[in-house]
Amino acid sequence: MSFTPADARFMARAVQLAAQGLYTTDPNPRVGSVIVKDGVVVGEGWHVRAGEPHAEVLALKQAGEHARGADVYVTLEPCNHFGRTPPCTEAVLRAGVRRVTAAMRDPNPLVDGKGFERLTAAGIECRAGLLEAEAQALNPGFISRMRRRRPYVRVKMAASLDGRTAMASGESRWITSEAARADVQRLRARSSAIVTGSGTVLADDPALTVRALDIGRQPLRVVVDSRLRVSAAMQMLRLPGRTLIATASGDEARANALIAAGAEVVRLPQAQARVDLAALLQVLAEREVNEVLVEAGAVLAGAFLAQGLADELVIYLAPILLGDAGRGMFHLPGLDSLADGARFRVADVRPIGDDWRIRAMPVSIKDQ
Repeated sequence: MSFTPADARFMARAVQLAAQGLYTTDPNPRVGSVIVKDGVVVGEGWHVRAGEPHAEVLALKQAGEHARGADVYVTLEPCNHFGRTPPCTEAVLRAGVRRVTAAMRDPNPLVDGKGFERLTAAGIECRAGLLEAEAQALNPGFISRMRRRRPYVRVKMAASLDGRTAMASGESRWITSEAARADVQRLRARSSAIVTGSGTVLADDPALTVRALDIGRQPLRVVVDSRLRVSAAMQMLRLPGRTLIATASGDEARANALIAAGAEVVRLPQAQARVDLAALLQVLAEREVNEVLVEAGAVLAGAFLAQGLADELVIYLAPILLGDAGRGMFHLPGLDSLADGARFRVADVRPIGDDWRIRAMPVSIKDQ
């Protein structure tokens, strides 16, 4: 199917609009839409948050009567089912448009082609695949949850040039610059949940909140605590948002104390005497968690990597050396051969303040 440069231009605008919902649409996908009549944009819209109108509905409303006979450009196939809002296909049909061009099909099994089928049956031309990669890049978590039944997992680390995350004493504030820490806030803001370990909580008592960005919500805070070691006095239980403790412990008294302090405690199966992380991700997917940001120490971060559960590494490297006694980034099993090392594809490297941010994805056997 061929698309014109004008098609690409209008869809690029729809992608740009979709990106405005990066921090707010959760658990819904980020979607943008543009309505075009005789080569002129007559309506625009983007999905702001769950429960509010979808992108194409807002764009059609802005277009008004100009929508009749117009073209709809939308980054995701219009839905054809009742969810938090009515089906978008009904709004498209009422508007009397002539054609719908979507960047991608909706991976949600409730939609996945059914929106196109409904529109095509009514005589509306439907096309898909224009700037598909760009639309997918905005919604890795939603796509992962729909196709793999688990969230998209980012593991974040801040380290020195020699790969140390802290001094031997545990001192680590601050290895990276203020600019890098602000960038981490943006990672938190786009995430559905932030996962850390009990060791980090006991050592640092972190807040794990989004600060300086008003996104109207706080990501779910998840503490992986196999033996229920954390205290009911930890500060995150007094902060806005919810905290979930994932444990393999059967200690009812400890669990009840945490629950009384405002936490939710979920017992999960064990894997090698620790919380089964795959089971945890399944539970989070059932709670409509799209993107997970792991901010943890070497043991938990290494476990996500070793078990093949990390989809992306985000590493901030600071121009400082901490020496051999410093703490490493990941606790991983020893290897007998260089060929056994986990390989990654570097997707992006850029300066953030005085530091460097590296984004890398694991390379699977099929990619090699």
